Amino acid sequence: MMVNLKKKAHFNMTAPFFFIDNIHHSDTTFLLNEETSKHVVMVLRMNQGESIHLTDGKGSLLTGVIIDANKKKCVIKKISIDSIPFEHRKISVAISPIKNTHRFEWFLEKVTEIGVCEIIPTLCERTEKQHLKMDRLKSIIISAMLQSKQCWLPLLHEPIPLKKVLSLTGFSKKLIAHCEKDEQKKIISNLDDVNNSIILIGPEGDFTPQEIDWARTNHFIPVSLGKTRLRTETAGIVAITLMNQP
Repeated sequence: MMVNLKKKAHFNMTAPFFFIDNIHHSDTTFLLNEETSKHVVMVLRMNQGESIHLTDGKGSLLTGVIIDANKKKCVIKKISIDSIPFEHRKISVAISPIKNTHRFEWFLEKVTEIGVCEIIPTLCERTEKQHLKMDRLKSIIISAMLQSKQCWLPLLHEPIPLKKVLSLTGFSKKLIAHCEKDEQKKIISNLDDVNNSIILIGPEGDFTPQEIDWARTNHFIPVSLGKTRLRTETAGIVAITLMNQP
């Protein structure tokens, strides 16, 4: 979700954009953590009186100015705070972690830029990588959110078993992209109203036939992402892109 710069006259396009854990609208000053303070003061060499933007990843966009350029505890004075709506479709992706860590991190970065509501690392029978460095992965999606000038951070879950994902409720549509031949597969770009949907993306080697049967039993609709066989991370990106099309 890109911030509409034309409608936000006070949004300074040249001002840097940073993440802060919480933005309370009643507060008038905000303290940056040491890492962010160091980047602002030592790397960007920003000084008192310069403009800055902050977001908490929950839709708040703060415009402020530096009032204390301390490299360990930089203080920002609030000028204004806007509540930015989530303008993408609400899509959750449940995807198997892959063996190549860099490719999975690349996937997280790109779907964050494209726009996704929720990312659920899903442990399947053929999942090779069971353990993830969650702090690093969260820092990657925060960086991707800031780089793309968004104010909503995707919710990144701890890895959970496929059967638990299959039991999740509250979605208008539940989809599964698998590689088996299936006459009942729907073309994902032809589906109507995929807002508030979840899509399952399998591991390298695909879901097992039993896992596909489990998904069907839990009302997951099989879908096709195209004519070619895609890597796990590519399939996730293609799915989110197609589902976000107007």
